[in-house]
Amino acid sequence: MRSNGRETMEIREPAVAGLFYPRGQAELRAEVTKLLADAPAPDGTPPKALIAPHAGYIYSGAVAAIAFATLQNRSETIERVVLLGPAHYVPLRGIAAPASEAMATPLGIVPVDRALRAAALDFPFVTSDDAPHVPEHSLEVELPFLQLVAASFSVLPLVIGEARPHEVAQVLARLWGGPETLVVVSSDLSHFHEYAEARRIDAATAAAIERGDWASLRPRHACGYLAISGLLIEAGRRGLVAERLSLCNSGDTAGSHERVVGYGAWKL
Repeated sequence: MRSNGRETMEIREPAVAGLFYPRGQAELRAEVTKLLADAPAPDGTPPKALIAPHAGYIYSGAVAAIAFATLQNRSETIERVVLLGPAHYVPLRGIAAPASEAMATPLGIVPVDRALRAAALDFPFVTSDDAPHVPEHSLEVELPFLQLVAASFSVLPLVIGEARPHEVAQVLARLWGGPETLVVVSSDLSHFHEYAEARRIDAATAAAIERGDWASLRPRHACGYLAISGLLIEAGRRGLVAERLSLCNSGDTAGSHERVVGYGAWKL
């Protein structure tokens, strides 16, 4: 909770600043700016939706940056972001929207979009609950990238618990909007396999995502498989397909080859 002297606002404070990414504003801005500068220049039609990883920046930041760099030619058009990620810490049935009014990172405060939240809460499987949001890193780590590539935006962060893919798709259909609304799904891929096995699993997962085969995705393929599946259902209904931007694992970035985590980036 913060006060500006006139009103008090419930704010979801950073949970992993200093752990997954730098705590200091200047250091964070410099790191994300460099990651975006090192990513390939945007090419082709600006995306409606992205899939990006959510590990510590030393591991997956370069892959995430490749996804968010595709937005740099449409920074002025993004007004709202629907941000979906898996529940890692708090058991959750259905989907949780935040009760808080904003999310904070060291780069500043992003308001929660009240209209999008109200629309999402029309569904019986969507609840207003801050508990799953407070410790969750999967949504938080995407925000600094968005804060540097979008001029000004509001966000609806959604934590996905035990939900059906078609329920996620229903929510996305309701919130889809036009070019002013961006959808971001936050997910890592396989977890803690040996390097060669992870590469095999992640290659198969990537191929499934790219052919829109949402029904074949399972928890062992991606922690955010439900959010990815829901996005693929709605994207397929709208004639969109996932285009691979990057695929690697922590053994390629900053870890050993013994127990790796997979990372991928796609635009739709």
